[in-house]
Amino acid sequence: MKRVLAALLLFAGPVNAQVSSTAAPVANSSGSVTNQAVQVVPSKTFASVINGVQCQGATLHINPFLSSTTGWSDPYERYYNEPVYDTLDITGAFDPEGNPVPDGRPDFPGRILFKKSIRTGQKTNFSVNGGITAQISIPLDRSHIRTCRRAAEKQVELMEASLADKRLNYEIARLRNCADLMKEGVMFHPKSPYSKICADVVLVNPPGVLPPHTHSIPTSSTTAGNADAAKKTQQQPSSQASP
Repeated sequence: MKRVLAALLLFAGPVNAQVSSTAAPVANSSGSVTNQAVQVVPSKTFASVINGVQCQGATLHINPFLSSTTGWSDPYERYYNEPVYDTLDITGAFDPEGNPVPDGRPDFPGRILFKKSIRTGQKTNFSVNGGITAQISIPLDRSHIRTCRRAAEKQVELMEASLADKRLNYEIARLRNCADLMKEGVMFHPKSPYSKICADVVLVNPPGVLPPHTHSIPTSSTTAGNADAAKKTQQQPSSQASP
């Protein structure tokens, strides 16, 4: 309350004015100034989303602009006529001898002798302004950005592992189906566009299983002669004991 009363007394107090007779010349000037401004409005930065993980980083916005202004005066007058007044001063007073002399005032005030053309200097002003504005947006919380990037890298690794697992399942299923068909004697024609599906599948003998095979018994003339001699030796004692 005291502060309010003090403020009221300050404004309600008497004002002492000082009067000075010093001449104060005043100079007036006129002109026109056109101010142009280019505003850069912040927008949402680009974000990368990887399997639900969204990360934002520093971005640079470059915006070129081109603007123009035109100014003119209306009505447009290139020249105007300025009147020239009659300033002749011959009479109006008398000298001591009674002869008319000038009195310092025109004899015919307000009379226009002629009009002269004065250039106004009006012109149309046209300007073209161009430039480029740049804005850099940098996130302040760098720790969360780094954590988000690590999480995005882990998501990429998980997706790559899942893709490799699906690829392995596909290749094993292709190998099994091609092998079963080849065992049954069913194959694609070599000129078929689908023959390359099983082109790299090869059937081999399983470990521990003997494949079907045959053996040949070798024979020679020496072996046959020895067999005939042994047969004759066995027959000789039986022929002597018979009588």
